[in-house]
Amino acid sequence: MASIFSKIVEGTIPCHKIHENDKFLAFLDIMPLKEGHTLVIPKSEVDYIFDIEDTMLGEMMVFAKEVAAKLKATFPCNRIGVSVIGLEVPHAHIHLIPINAIDDMNFSRPKLELTQEKLAEIADRVKGN
Repeated sequence: MASIFSKIVEGTIPCHKIHENDKFLAFLDIMPLKEGHTLVIPKSEVDYIFDIEDTMLGEMMVFAKEVAAKLKATFPCNRIGVSVIGLEVPHAHIHLIPINAIDDMNFSRPKLELTQEKLAEIADRVKGN
């Protein structure tokens, strides 16, 4: 059965795209810790990030670096935090989160509740950078 992220790649489930190429997709997390919280995924369905072939994993990190630069240009922050947990969706993904303190990446904190309109506005701002 295809993961929710594979359905996003196929276009059967909508997302707020930030960046895309032929191998990877970056889109806003709909349950973000901070505004700009973005997920980077391979378009091919791989459950565990360390099962991704080495060359492709390197390419994914370079792609994530490009996305991080867009986020940093959009959101005033000290860093773009990077997290790989991989338990919530069986499709490898990297969380990129604008942070000012380590607690900004505490996944046990309540998530923001942003409207679709607000997510679209954030996506447009990030894509503009």
